[in-house]
Amino acid sequence: MKGVEYKGLNSVDGPIVVVKRSENIFYNEIVYIRDRNGDKKTGRIIDLNEDTAIVQIFGTTTGLDLNETSVEFLDEPMELRVGEGLLGRIFNGLGEPIDGLPPIVSSEKVDVNGMPMNPFARVYPRDFIQTGISSIDGMNTLIRGQKLPIFSGNGLPHNRLAAQIIRQAKIRNSDEQFVMVFAGMGIKYDQAQFFINSFEESGVLSKVVMFQSLADAPSIERIITPRCALTAAEYLAFKKGMHVLVVMTDMTNYCEALREISTTRGEVPGRKGYPGYLYSDLAELYERAGKVKGSNGSITQIPILTMPNDDISHPIPDLTGYITEGQIVLSRELSQSGVYPPVSALPSLSRLMKDGIGDGMTREDHSSVSSQLFASYSKVKSIRSLAAIIGEEELSSVDKQYLAFGDAIESQFFSQGEYENRSIEETLDLGWKLLKLLPQNELYRIKPEFIEKYLPKDEEQN
Repeated sequence: MKGVEYKGLNSVDGPIVVVKRSENIFYNEIVYIRDRNGDKKTGRIIDLNEDTAIVQIFGTTTGLDLNETSVEFLDEPMELRVGEGLLGRIFNGLGEPIDGLPPIVSSEKVDVNGMPMNPFARVYPRDFIQTGISSIDGMNTLIRGQKLPIFSGNGLPHNRLAAQIIRQAKIRNSDEQFVMVFAGMGIKYDQAQFFINSFEESGVLSKVVMFQSLADAPSIERIITPRCALTAAEYLAFKKGMHVLVVMTDMTNYCEALREISTTRGEVPGRKGYPGYLYSDLAELYERAGKVKGSNGSITQIPILTMPNDDISHPIPDLTGYITEGQIVLSRELSQSGVYPPVSALPSLSRLMKDGIGDGMTREDHSSVSSQLFASYSKVKSIRSLAAIIGEEELSSVDKQYLAFGDAIESQFFSQGEYENRSIEETLDLGWKLLKLLPQNELYRIKPEFIEKYLPKDEEQN
């Protein structure tokens, strides 16, 4: 559809163009900007006032002449074409194919600016997702329909962990298969290639839809990338009844792009220069996960963000933690000691874990084992601090048992191979094996009948 075309711009500032307002234009409407040579650039309206419209260009504004540039309002929002051929495809951040294959053949186009789910229409998430990773399944369980971010840092193996989750995630005791939607924002070419190679080698690429806004793409494109990805996920989940796992990396790059736009527009900055609406903008994305009444499908989100300077109180992880149902925190200290995946047990949390584990879902002892491992490992941290002050030889025999337990849980429970897929039974049995290293009277968070049933006997331990 061809819209009305106007000539001339009011001003150009970086990726932001100010044009004279026409009648009947609306927020988030798509605009074509043509330079004097007729080359077309795409943009969208991000602000309106009485006389002007502010347009954000997806690309560079180099060479735009204020008098010779024409503006065409398309009278439609940013849309993504969806259809049967989505799976196995690779798109750029704006939803255009970059895998050498033709565009999707479909008449269905969907506005990427989707709405968060109606809370009244939500179904409470209760289905356990087995990732095959002990530190997640055992102590920070992922539930279908949950949004559980990974808080990482520069140089930590969050991409390897995300790829492992995508390869291994499955619904326990069910034939229902996951399909994956991957959104990469500001990632390097080698990171994007790592994910593609990983999916190809494990045979899951045919079940993955990839959206990549690489580091050399305009940073403004990163604003659209997660919206395209979530629009594709909503189509697969609620139109096709599939269970979708959405991995978005790196949300820090997304927030940096938001800050860039906000600064260019001259908005009053909030914490650390980020816009005051950072919370609501992130919530707009995260709240597009869940299950809806009357639909068989679901969307589970794993956003990944690298904490600047490993600061968990930074606005991005801080606000993300408020919106999402927990977090998986990666530890630089564990990573440097050779533990993979370096999941830090104590600050990590899954708020929906209690509703998706136990008898009939995982195993009756899951909650007790998880709670005891957490409490015992917390005590290990205190004893290590004490040992650093008074020396290990001054510790009591029980304290020394705790130190042995701490070393064992890090080297055996937290640490596992990148292609090692542990069942929940293997994870819980391993937890019991480690708890055997402690005196039985220290297992105060576990029912006596569970201790009798599951704690390995001395002959089994050998």
